[in-house]
Amino acid sequence: MRERQNRLTKIKELIKTHRIDSQEMLLELLTQQGYTVTQATLSRDLKMLKVGKISDGWSGYYYALPENELVSESEKSYIQDVRRGVLSIEFSKNIGVIKTRQGHADSVALALDILSIPEILGTVAGDDTIFVILRDGMTKEDLLISFKTRIPEIDA
Repeated sequence: MRERQNRLTKIKELIKTHRIDSQEMLLELLTQQGYTVTQATLSRDLKMLKVGKISDGWSGYYYALPENELVSESEKSYIQDVRRGVLSIEFSKNIGVIKTRQGHADSVALALDILSIPEILGTVAGDDTIFVILRDGMTKEDLLISFKTRIPEIDA
């Protein structure tokens, strides 16, 4: 779990300090820093960090981190729905059960779907319970890291 968080921190640092125009270049820089990562994992990491490519105006595109201040008001609202509603999270392999406050499961599941948490394949909501299905290869620890990155105040 800590390894992924360290890697995410390193990716942000590399993007801030280098002009990176391809995943191959980023993979090479990560390898030079001692990180072993696949292209698929790197793609998930970039999606989680909301990294995008922007034009330099004349010769191409390069990776850039989003400005924290640019988080949309609607995204802030969905994050608040998750914070307000989640009571606990438990897993058995790739299926999780999120317990919510009474009547909050639907709004929390909708928020998780809209926030596009990369580890989550889908959700099914009841009244105070949500079933969460993780993507192949994802673990509870991966999801909790995503939560701590995107929704830091959640006590999962």
